[in-house]
Amino acid sequence: MKSCLVVDDSKVIRKVARHILETLNFSVQEAGDGREALTRCEEHMPDVVLLDWNMPVMGGMEFLRTLRQRSFESQPKVVFCTTENDAAHIRAAIDAGADEYVMKPFDRETLESKLQIVGVA
Repeated sequence: MKSCLVVDDSKVIRKVARHILETLNFSVQEAGDGREALTRCEEHMPDVVLLDWNMPVMGGMEFLRTLRQRSFESQPKVVFCTTENDAAHIRAAIDAGADEYVMKPFDRETLESKLQIVGVA
């Protein structure tokens, strides 16, 4: 079973994402910010991270840069999941090491297609 870490400061978004991912046969862990997400990755590296952009403590970009700089045995696929939809934000996310980008709000079909694109669905 593939694993996904949902990183978002919104409990509602985490709950919706968890529901969708579980219907796609993922095991799901959650984190409310980037620092908590790094701890989760150190404990058990997921196959994919669904990552919010704007969060307290440590935002999505800082988390992503830190994750990619660390010498973990394996690196997860990272799908940014945010309301930031301009080309500059998308380019910055890809340049920082994101594999794909999905806009909020998203539905099951959209998320599933993004997971297929990055090769985990």
